[in-house]
Amino acid sequence: MTIGLILVFIIIIGALLATLLLSGKGDEEYSKATKRNTTNLSLIYIVVILLSFLAVGVYIKWFV
Repeated sequence: MTIGLILVFIIIIGALLATLLLSGKGDEEYSKATKRNTTNLSLIYIVVILLSFLAVGVYIKWFV
């Protein structure tokens, strides 16, 4: 169980870093709206992380 949680955290951190590194690259229109796009992606990550924690909690409560 501990190894699974560690892997989840590594994947989340890696995905977040990759998104932030790539957020300024791409077409011209994307770079003009980088702040808005980064904000939107950050909000998506926050929601996904919270839902992931909820799912892990439900799994631990009912299946372990």
